Amino acid sequence: MKINRNGRSRAAKVILGIFILCGVVKDIEFMVLKTDQTMIAENVICKLFCILMVATVLALTEQKWSDIGFKLNGMWKGMKYGFALGIITFAVSYLIEFIVLELNGKNPYLSFYITNFTMSEANVTGISIWTLLICVVGNAINVWGEESLFRGLFIKLGTKALGTKGANMLQALLFGVWHMVSVVLWVMEGSMTISQAVIFGLGYLVLAWILAYEWGICATLTGTVWVGVFEHFFNNFIANSLHVLTDTGADELQIVRIVISNILSLTIVLIVSKVKERSHLVL
Repeated sequence: MKINRNGRSRAAKVILGIFILCGVVKDIEFMVLKTDQTMIAENVICKLFCILMVATVLALTEQKWSDIGFKLNGMWKGMKYGFALGIITFAVSYLIEFIVLELNGKNPYLSFYITNFTMSEANVTGISIWTLLICVVGNAINVWGEESLFRGLFIKLGTKALGTKGANMLQALLFGVWHMVSVVLWVMEGSMTISQAVIFGLGYLVLAWILAYEWGICATLTGTVWVGVFEHFFNNFIANSLHVLTDTGADELQIVRIVISNILSLTIVLIVSKVKERSHLVL
């Protein structure tokens, strides 16, 4: 099917406009309000704004949440696939982390407590019903906001003009850029030099892109966003709660654990996608 150039341009402008508007709200929350440093322990305002933006667009275009992948039919199956991906890939990555630490005489062991996670540092908030509730609710809002915007609305808006692969590539790229605010903030606060930020930022961009691209493929394979929703939630929750402690610190190889899990998860989805493409398997 030939893609109309005007249609492509119009879709890209709408997507970028919504992305920039949501990004401004996100930047204000991260850099000015800093809700992650309050008792909320999460940047949820920008995610709530994303949900509101998606709801507004759906209302204006007379569409429903089910039209962007939030279908009740398929939710249970998506939950099983999403949690299975998260559990399997993190089980492997935790095991590899343990082996490496053990071989280096670090005496690793697992500990369950809640932190407000970032990739460069994590502030311990302890373990209680309150902190657990904040973690669960905060992650649920975070996942709903990001999945509805990127894997839901952006793929829906972009598919007709850019094609499925083009729309998925675009939303994955934007998802990576979406996470760059943390790196900018660390430079502004003096906790990271510009040269460190460039290296760290590229790594952050690639990791976020991998997951976003994978979850976009899952949305295409299943016709819903549920696989991405539940793996996204699991990944965030496990990073916030299950930690590897050693004689010299906590989560010293967390970034390695996350890289292994992300790459393994994408690999599994790509293999399933190829098998489905060849055998017309229905997920």
